[in-house]
Amino acid sequence: MSAELLVLLIVIVTALAFDFTNGFHDTANAMATSIATGALKPRVAVALSGLLNLVGAFLSVSVAATVAKGIVQLDDVGGQDLLIIVFAGLVGGILWNLLTWLFGLPSSSSHALFGGLIGATIAALGFSGVVWASGSQGVLVKIVIPALLAPVIAAMVSALGTFLVYRITRGTEHAKTEQGFRWGQIGSASLVSLAHGTNDAQKTMGVIFLALVAYGSVDADDHLPLWVMASCAVAIALGTYLGGWRIIRTLGKGLVEIESPQGLAAESTSAAIILTSAHFGLPLSTTQTATGAILGTGIGKGAEVRWGVMGRMAVTWMLTLPAAGVVGAICWAIAHLIGGLPGVLVVFALLIGLSLTIYLRSRRDPVGTHNVNEWPGEQAAPPVPPSGPAADAEQPRVDQNHG
Repeated sequence: MSAELLVLLIVIVTALAFDFTNGFHDTANAMATSIATGALKPRVAVALSGLLNLVGAFLSVSVAATVAKGIVQLDDVGGQDLLIIVFAGLVGGILWNLLTWLFGLPSSSSHALFGGLIGATIAALGFSGVVWASGSQGVLVKIVIPALLAPVIAAMVSALGTFLVYRITRGTEHAKTEQGFRWGQIGSASLVSLAHGTNDAQKTMGVIFLALVAYGSVDADDHLPLWVMASCAVAIALGTYLGGWRIIRTLGKGLVEIESPQGLAAESTSAAIILTSAHFGLPLSTTQTATGAILGTGIGKGAEVRWGVMGRMAVTWMLTLPAAGVVGAICWAIAHLIGGLPGVLVVFALLIGLSLTIYLRSRRDPVGTHNVNEWPGEQAAPPVPPSGPAADAEQPRVDQNHG
């Protein structure tokens, strides 16, 4: 086995590892509100989300094409040099995902990946190595502008939807509307999961395709291989099923106190925006979209919004691209300084060591199905009366389903 082929295999494994972290990091985008309102039990929610992410990954490749061809100037680099750039960018994305997961901050996995790739590219080729703008393509058009607009638009649409929902159902018997909205949440949350698969799984597909172009096994204009699509779909589905409970708790309980009508409005808004972006090949941040939609429900209802939590999220969003970029640049520098396969192996070992350290740190304060609906500093909410899909059995107490 040649050294370059081994580097390619390491890059593919690292890309699938990123896809896995993307899955558990973003489970909250689809299921946090359904879990918070009791529309779905936690384990049922993540299983349903994982299955639909798997299906959604096969529905579109527009975003994958943007990632593969719209970030790095492919005419300026190739071969093992491009493989190392891709590898370093992936390491930057994974470490930022794990760090923000540790603190329960719903940052953008997409921007972590793009930041890592951009940082590694700048370190290797300079600023001219990045496709900043090229007609309707490039980082500014496809990544930066959607990142600024998505949460604002999601908040506005969700606020209007929430206001209308409460206005239309005013005077209606609460028990009947609550059960209907919980059933509606299942449909809307499922649609968000499907949309997430069409958007986020595509990004890792694009990265692996970029690595294959660098290795020379495919041409930049070739179709995406089926095995790339299938492996990425499975990786993100498994990560989603694992459940990023820390981030689920932040989005479901930390930003606003969610009721079923708000959950339906937030999920419907997120699904519409994410699916639209996937259609146009925009690698949108599903996290920022979902967070903006949840924030909008609090504004639309006139409920209390924890602006301190929102402020920490906003700071994290602003830091994601540059922070992941710095890590990507450092990883490229280490790999380049040592050189070739040994340099890649050293960075890969650092990735494993730091990932294990973050995981062990998380075990000091575990979050799982047993406490996902308990916001720190507040008294645990009483059990939610069963309705919708949970009506076939008694609703479990908060301290059950420990996992």
